[in-house]
Amino acid sequence: MPDTYAAIGNPISHSKSPLIHATFARQTGQDLSYTLIEGPLGQFSQTVDAFRASGASGLNITAPFKLDAFAYANERSSRAQLAGAVNAMKFDGDRVQAENFDGLGLVRDIQENLGSPLRGLRVLMLGAGGAARGAALPLLEQSPARLVVANRTLSKARDLATLCRPYGVIEPISYFELASERFDVVLNATSASLRGELPPVPAEVFAPDALAYELAYGKGLTPFLRLARNAGIRRMADGVGMLVEQAAEAFSWWRGIRPQTRAVIEMLTVPLKD
Repeated sequence: MPDTYAAIGNPISHSKSPLIHATFARQTGQDLSYTLIEGPLGQFSQTVDAFRASGASGLNITAPFKLDAFAYANERSSRAQLAGAVNAMKFDGDRVQAENFDGLGLVRDIQENLGSPLRGLRVLMLGAGGAARGAALPLLEQSPARLVVANRTLSKARDLATLCRPYGVIEPISYFELASERFDVVLNATSASLRGELPPVPAEVFAPDALAYELAYGKGLTPFLRLARNAGIRRMADGVGMLVEQAAEAFSWWRGIRPQTRAVIEMLTVPLKD
């Protein structure tokens, strides 16, 4: 029988994870099945208990269960600890190992797929919520010249900077302080694009050859990317590469073999246009 994996969320029917992992399995010759679980709200533990009891090997976790997964696990990586959230689990008897691969997927997409090594660059991350927490450690590990986090509530950015202090320096800043700053990479880690909104960021933050990166995916030219385009920025990307790369990290963790990602990214890419 094939090993069983799944993604749990609510809602979950839109997820591309079964397509991605089925493609990875064919590519690497792995015998596995991958399904979707729409978890009832307030019943995460019971749902995962039943899945594990069926002999499952691992699980991807998406909204709104990443904090529940953090609490459920009994072994957590440093990335998961820092993020306070989990997007992948591996089951081995009573052991429930937890990881957060979102930040690794983001960094790999930027550096490998988009050809922008982060070492020595000025990086701005918009937002200090869960997505930013997941990205902070992998970004710091690349030794950027600066990592600045801007948030509407400055105290949240300061909290993230304090949390990351053992790993490196994050500069917390308010949006109002950005007018005179320029950055080589600008990451939108807010949820604004999911609502069709624009974070209060001035167009002047983009250096002339900057990369504008939208962590949301499949939305086309979001308000953030439109701001970048109107500022003359030609290097733009959404989070489809991050999605596929974090899935590849989980697949490698589960199966011990890393799949190729480029063809899957191309298959899922939505053109960045109005």
